[in-house]
This record gives sequence, C-alpha cells and structure tokens, in this order.
Amino acid sequence: MSTSPGTQSRVPASSRGLPEGCERAAIIDPAAIRHNVETIASYVRPAKVMVAVKADGYGHGAVTTARAAVEAGADWIGVAHVTEAIALRDAGIEAPVLAWLHTAQTDFAEAIERSVDVGISGWELDEVAAAASSLQTPANVHLKIDTGLGRNGCTVADWPQLVARAAEHQDRGLISVVGIFTHLAVADEPDRRETDEQLEVYREALQVAEEAGLSVSLRHVANTPAAFSRPDAHFDMVRVGVGVYGQSPFADRTAEELGLRPAMELRTTVANVKRVPAGQGISYGLTHRVDRPTALALIPLGYGDGVPRIAVHAPVQIAGRVYQSAGRVAMDQFVVDLEDPDTPVQVGDDVVLFGGDSGISAADWGRAAQTINYEIITRIGGRVPRLVVDSAELAAGHGSTSDAVSAPGAEEGRA
Repeated sequence: MSTSPGTQSRVPASSRGLPEGCERAAIIDPAAIRHNVETIASYVRPAKVMVAVKADGYGHGAVTTARAAVEAGADWIGVAHVTEAIALRDAGIEAPVLAWLHTAQTDFAEAIERSVDVGISGWELDEVAAAASSLQTPANVHLKIDTGLGRNGCTVADWPQLVARAAEHQDRGLISVVGIFTHLAVADEPDRRETDEQLEVYREALQVAEEAGLSVSLRHVANTPAAFSRPDAHFDMVRVGVGVYGQSPFADRTAEELGLRPAMELRTTVANVKRVPAGQGISYGLTHRVDRPTALALIPLGYGDGVPRIAVHAPVQIAGRVYQSAGRVAMDQFVVDLEDPDTPVQVGDDVVLFGGDSGISAADWGRAAQTINYEIITRIGGRVPRLVVDSAELAAGHGSTSDAVSAPGAEEGRA
C-alpha cells in the first residue's frame, strides 16, 4: 500500500502497526474519539457538547474527528476559520458548525449560504449583516465577550454598544443572535481565582444583553478543563477540544484518570543501527556525547514532521522497549541511544513515539520539549500520513477499507 504524504487514509483494521510500504504514520482511532466525546458528555449533561476540530482536528483530521464526534452524540462542531467550516460542509458534515476567528478576507456570505454560524467579536457584525442583506438570508451569530483572556471577543467597555447594534440587526431580520460565549484563560489551573472573575464578568454581560432585548438559547463558556472541573461554567453548552483527542488539560491529572483514551499513535520504523565508541558525539552542535560504547538507532522523523527540535531525552519505544532520544532533533531524523553495543534492535523494528500501547504519552514529549501535549499532537506535519484505524472494528474483527479523506488543501483521493 502506498500513501501520499499529507493524506488521511482508512486502512484495514487488522493491525495496529504500519501497513506494508508505509514508512511513518500517525494512526488515528475514531473509536477513541467517540469514547472521549461520550465521556465528556457524561460529565456535563444536560449541557450540549461542541467539539472543536480546528487545526485539522488538532492534527487528527477534521473530517474524521467531526464524523466520529457526531456519531458519539456531539451537538455542535467548532472551528476557528470559516474555510475550515466550509471544508466540513464539502465533506458532508451537516451538524451545526460555529466559526469564530475572522479576518478582513473572511467570506461571510459563503458562511451564511452554507449554514455556518458566525462568532462576532465586534467589527464583523456589520459586515455579516451586510452579507445577510445581500443574500436576503439571516445569519446565525454568537456574540463573544472578552472576559479577561485578552484575545478576540468584545471588550467589556464596548459590549453595551455591540449588543444594542446586534439587537437592531436582529429586529431588521438580518441576524439571529443564538449564542453568547467567552473563553477561559486559566481553567486548567482550577484553583486560580481568575476563572471566578471571568464567570462573573460573563454573567454581567448576559444581563446587559438581556436588557438590550437579546434572548439566546446557547450560553457557552467551558473548555475541556472547565468541563471536568467547573460545573458552574457549563451553562447551555461546553466547547471541548483537547479532551476529545484523549489528552488531559491538567498538569496533575492524566488522561487515564479522566477516563480518556488517546486517539493518535505516532509510529515509524528504525532506519539504521550502528555501534559507536565512547565519546561519540551525536547530531548538530554535538550537545550529547555517549560515555560508553553503545549502539545508536536512527529514527526517520524530525522537526520537518513536527517532532520538536528542542526535545531532550524524549521517550521512544523500539521493539517494545522504551529508550531515550540523544542529541538534537534534526529536520528529518533523530537518534536514540540503545544503551548496548550488542543491542538486538535491527533496521525495520517498530518505533512508537507516543500513543497506542507504548505507555508513552504526548504529554511526555511535551515535557521533553518544554511545551504541552496540545502542541505535540497538533504540530505533526503533512509529510506524516494519517491512517484511520478504528479500534472498535479491530475488536470486532472487521477489516474493510473505505475512501481516503484528504488533508486540507489536498484533493480527495482513494487509498
């Protein structure tokens, strides 16, 4: 089987390893996504669940994630950009979709035509109303209040003017204000008082909107950490991202402790094995030298594939045993110290960077790279094919193939 870089393909659910001819892959498990959506929903009921599939589904494939989420009962899909929403519509995703991050080039008319709800932080409101007027079709909008994060969202000072203007457009039949939302800054640190302060500002914003004549059906604030730790932030709907992909948003609680299952496994095979003497330097800058005779394994993934260059002593499973990376990660490869000049490791042996049954998590790589698990899973590049292997099918003994789902910007093809 050959798989082009940057594509997402569905492969027979007969093996968790790589298909023949595939040199590296991020293996995506829709069953894990479904499980995570159901788990999060159980925490937040009766609130609805919006699943964020922005950034190509946090690197897992937006269409694959959206389909699995909807199958698991997700009520809404969330994206950053209207272009991401349109790609979902083109793939046949019919669930309600909200897009909230816009530029001067955003095509609001297409969003309205394709039944995509639009997040409004301020300047977009009149442009969305104008697009709705030209189409003679009202736009569904969600007004965003900046309660303290300092990114997009209307300031508290400008909020009364925004809701008054929105009420005018709604009275003219140009828009329908269906939601009011905000985003939390420190919900992953549950003891921080700033979350309480943000919620208080949000409640006051709701009151101002109500006094302006707006009555909304969707109040949404909570992200993944707040979904688990702040029931007072659930309101009518939660917007969850990283938890859907089986990653914990907390520094002190693992995904397993939250009942989540990682949905990505990053795999390749050993590209080279060689014995080296004590004192051998490794990779650019010679920042690492071995202190004894040993053998080194070459792993054919690098920062060109999204493996962080800054990672130091990152865990890697080779042929079922965990080793550590040595020296700097290069563009296409990095080195692992096999700790034994007479190692049994050979060219072609299986390599798992994280996920699956390896016992290594994206959070482990995050710590090695001084970053977070969100970044590790999202940054895996287009040169690494995404292979969809549904573990539920695997358990049932099914092994059918289906159409490939292309990565953003690529043409749909078949595997």
